[in-house]
Amino acid sequence: MSCQRDNLPSCVENQIKQIQAQGVWSPPAKIYQYRYQGRTVYFIPQRCCDIPSQLLDENCNQICSPDGGFTGAGDGRCSDFFKTRTDEKLIWEDTRR
Repeated sequence: MSCQRDNLPSCVENQIKQIQAQGVWSPPAKIYQYRYQGRTVYFIPQRCCDIPSQLLDENCNQICSPDGGFTGAGDGRCSDFFKTRTDEKLIWEDTRR
């Protein structure tokens, strides 16, 4: 799976810049693109412990947190995400050490 950053919405590019302005995450930050409920979405996996993941729409509005958080199950607003998502593309991975 290769990184594909062509034609990303500017808000996703801004998300990448915000992550790069922070310390290196463990595990390293990644952003995936999927199709979910008929639209393009961007998934930022949980980075550690009790920090929830983020599922964003094309304008970087948060749709939900599919996993992570205190329970590990996210916020419950998109419990079908992992079963129904399609067309996975890794669009960015932080390669800093």
